[in-house]
Amino acid sequence: MCQRRLLDRDSRSGRGVSGKGKLEAEQRDKALSRISGTTDLEELADCDLIIEAIVENLEEKIRIFATLDETVQAEALFASNTSSLTITQIAMATRRTDRFVGLHFFNPVPVMKLVEVVRTLMTSDETMQQALDFVSTLGKEGVSCRDNSGFIVNRLLVPYLLDAITALEGGVGSAEDIDRAMQLGCGYPMGPLTLLDFVGLDTTYYIANIMFEEYRERRFAPPPLLKQMVQAGRCGRKSGRGFYEYGQG
Repeated sequence: MCQRRLLDRDSRSGRGVSGKGKLEAEQRDKALSRISGTTDLEELADCDLIIEAIVENLEEKIRIFATLDETVQAEALFASNTSSLTITQIAMATRRTDRFVGLHFFNPVPVMKLVEVVRTLMTSDETMQQALDFVSTLGKEGVSCRDNSGFIVNRLLVPYLLDAITALEGGVGSAEDIDRAMQLGCGYPMGPLTLLDFVGLDTTYYIANIMFEEYRERRFAPPPLLKQMVQAGRCGRKSGRGFYEYGQG
């Protein structure tokens, strides 16, 4: 994502949004007119802010930021949308570590209001404030995080999700009962196993392994059942089967 200018006033104020939360045709067309695509990184040279949201692979992120660092104007800010890797190890691939932050958006991005704004030991005060201001222009709320694997949300959420799998594995309850208990007992909008299917079991397995490697704490270790389901191709909604089945109807 490349930012060349802020959103216009109408889109920030909410004008042009229907009662169902959808953009009216005019606002939709305005939004689309501000979006352009490219596969040539040199076309990003004059960007003020670049947000990387590629595959969750450290080597790939380092490779693309090293290339961008040679291409994009020196004053530009770089940000990664990583959910589990530390920002420091990515930023070190560039010569602008003071202008590098994490901007972790949550899925589905149009609905979720939170953005974790991650600061490394090298991030400057000015960069941090610019990142928080940018998040505000999107109509979202930024929370400041220290640079550690999983930041705030995933550091708390991942052990909870893994515990739910362990509970199912141990026969504490069925998938349906575990989910319903957490919905009705804790007021969660969806149960942990439903959420896992939505996020993707392969994604969760990958993130958990990264966090376990970082912290070496048992609570981040993926349960055997999660590994087996990923190996069997049961990755959740996107594969049609996880803890639940997602066929036609």
